[in-house]
Amino acid sequence: MPSPVDIGAGLRATGLSDPASVPALVVAAAEDLGATDIVVYVVDVEQLWLVPLPDESTHVAVPEPEGVATSMAGRTFTTQLSMTVERDEGTRVWAPVVAGSTPTGVLAVTVPRGDDDLVRACEQLGLFAGLLMAAQDRTTDAFRRHQQRKPMSLAASMQWELLPPLVLDLPDVSVAGMLEPAYDVGGDAFDYALNGPILEVAIVDAMGHGLRSAMVAALAVGTYRHARREASTLLHMHAALESTLSARFGGEAFATGQLAQLERQTGTLNWVNAGHPPPLLIRDSRVVGELQCPPTLPWGLDAGEAHMATETLEPGDGVLFFTDGVTDAQAPDGVEFGAERLADLVGQVMSEGLRPGDAVRRVVRAVLDYKTTELRDDASMVLVRWQGTPSAR
Repeated sequence: MPSPVDIGAGLRATGLSDPASVPALVVAAAEDLGATDIVVYVVDVEQLWLVPLPDESTHVAVPEPEGVATSMAGRTFTTQLSMTVERDEGTRVWAPVVAGSTPTGVLAVTVPRGDDDLVRACEQLGLFAGLLMAAQDRTTDAFRRHQQRKPMSLAASMQWELLPPLVLDLPDVSVAGMLEPAYDVGGDAFDYALNGPILEVAIVDAMGHGLRSAMVAALAVGTYRHARREASTLLHMHAALESTLSARFGGEAFATGQLAQLERQTGTLNWVNAGHPPPLLIRDSRVVGELQCPPTLPWGLDAGEAHMATETLEPGDGVLFFTDGVTDAQAPDGVEFGAERLADLVGQVMSEGLRPGDAVRRVVRAVLDYKTTELRDDASMVLVRWQGTPSAR
């Protein structure tokens, strides 16, 4: 593996400020490995395809996208484990591309042999590629253009800009979320932040669908972040959302939602509910019930003072927050997906021992497959899983 000095020289020579240089920088960093046929993939917004980034320093043809559910690259992405296959020209290695703790894509390389040291070096290259993309993501549209595989509505584009990374995966706590329909979502959003010993989570469902709903959701998420960064309590955040939406829209627009705080050391979950469907508690790979909290009216409709509920999670527990578009999805015969079907599906998926990001992706795809027409409403999910501190396991 090249030394930090070698990589630093490559960064200066190639130009870190140029987003198109990411594949070229990875190629340069891999020279000492004898690596060939190097491809950096990013996952698309629907989490269905791994899309190759072109290396504009060469004239090599860009390969076709790889299916997340149907390829070795996809298997690497979903499991976050490196995969190898022996070929005539050497060993093909697929390694996760991770920005911090967020799965971003996959690195595919061919190396002369598949020993442990070379595979570990390829994994470090995957981390390197992820850090490069994370560093440049807010200064370029290059990665987003590859992640969007078809036209996206203005409302959906606004919603995606509100989101944090879809996955945060740490040893003690994980968060994974999805929005659908990905290219036409109009009113759903979620947010989270890891602030020392507290994981903070919010889910928002603005009234209606389209540009106006996107504007309501943007104001709600902005208000939540502002209050959260002021170190407000859940009750104060709830009050801020109510007063802001009421003052701006005068009761003509509103949003339902939930705000939660998870204490990472103890597993204590505190949360408030503004007219939103109750989340599901997952324990021992099955849904054991709904988490109950007396709801207020939605934010913007004189929600009033919130009631805060508390639940003590056990190590390995998960909590699934979702919008009503999930349970309202209809089959061709008009039968809704429903809460009971959702609970059964979540239990089935979680029993397979999947990582949170893959579990959410599987559940959302099942909801989309259930209906044959467009969703009547946005369908979004956020799964929080607490693994517990070492002393709690």
